[in-house]
Amino acid sequence: MAAHRVLVLNSGSSSVKYQLLDMSDHSRLAVGLVERIGEETSRLVHTPLADGIGERRERTGPIPDHEAALKAAAEELAADGLGLDSPELAAIGHRVVHGGLRFTEPVVVDDEVLEEIERLVPVAPLHNPANLLGIRTAQALRPDLPQVAVFDTAFHTTMPEYAARYAIDVETADAHRIRRYGFHGTSHAYVSRKAAELLGRAPEDVNVIVLHLGNGASASAVAGGRCVETSMGLTPLEGLVMGTRCGDIDPAVTFHLHRVAGMSTDEIDDLLNKRSGLVGLCGDNDMREIRRRVDDGDERAALAFDVYVHRLKKYIGAYSAVLGRVDAVVFTAGVGENSAPVREAAIAGLEELGPAVDADLNAVRSGAPRLISPDHARVAVAVVPTDEELEIAVQTFALVGQEHN
Repeated sequence: MAAHRVLVLNSGSSSVKYQLLDMSDHSRLAVGLVERIGEETSRLVHTPLADGIGERRERTGPIPDHEAALKAAAEELAADGLGLDSPELAAIGHRVVHGGLRFTEPVVVDDEVLEEIERLVPVAPLHNPANLLGIRTAQALRPDLPQVAVFDTAFHTTMPEYAARYAIDVETADAHRIRRYGFHGTSHAYVSRKAAELLGRAPEDVNVIVLHLGNGASASAVAGGRCVETSMGLTPLEGLVMGTRCGDIDPAVTFHLHRVAGMSTDEIDDLLNKRSGLVGLCGDNDMREIRRRVDDGDERAALAFDVYVHRLKKYIGAYSAVLGRVDAVVFTAGVGENSAPVREAAIAGLEELGPAVDADLNAVRSGAPRLISPDHARVAVAVVPTDEELEIAVQTFALVGQEHN
């Protein structure tokens, strides 16, 4: 039997998420997570799946590094007859956060690719080193197997130069790779394509605004299947209000905090990335808890919710202007898929631009792509669950098929 499975790895600084997929029908064979790597309380959670159902297994104890984490995951897969030595495994696909301008599509990893990902560490210091660890560990375990890097930034490389450029000195910007790259690209690619399917049209015929709203949040304007604008920039800090990140802010705030408050650059970095956004405004970054507090009359939670929604409205309006014609506004990721109040509030008052929400449709909870706008709306509003792992697997398998078949 030809190799038809792909293992998807998402390596973080202290965790490894993995999924094994059968590309003949896009089904999941197993999912797992190794977390708190390097601590005494490391934990591995593994679930083998059959028809989407499985019994979770869990083990705890010290897992010292990423190599040990991936070996532990491989042991769990082998216990289910899904080991990494299986001839049915075609490739391992890796999520890599930053690919710069060079990587506009997935690539089979070689030494040159690894060197370039390493060179991009200064613009993705929290993510690319962990991604590299995952790739090198997988290479050591299966040196004969294609390792494919799929980049978060790749989908956004189609942005026109006038959208990607910051208005600073060109020589300085080019010397230090300062420009808008965007992130969550695999999600925006998957969701924009699925939204077109939901509308019964080809992706090249549809203009959509995608709102990826999780703890991290980003918006994109997608014209005919190509990204023309996105809210995140050089780093994932720019753009929408997020769980712990501030999003758009006057850059002079950083100078002010340094000069007046005596904060170091590391302290300011920590403030804007980890102690801002929703958690900075009200102490919570869980939208469910924030909504509960709003309903109980909590003023700080209400302000946080209003700031969050106001930023969403600004981006929907701005991207409507960028696209000229919008066929759909699409919500995805944890908050986007599950918070009816966020969806309702974000669209309320925008009816003159075309989108509208039907209250009954919006209240329905479902894991399926669906329209939540009334039939008369000039711009559809949709909820499309994202599937970044499937998107990585699809791109990985397509590339391996081209290069190795």
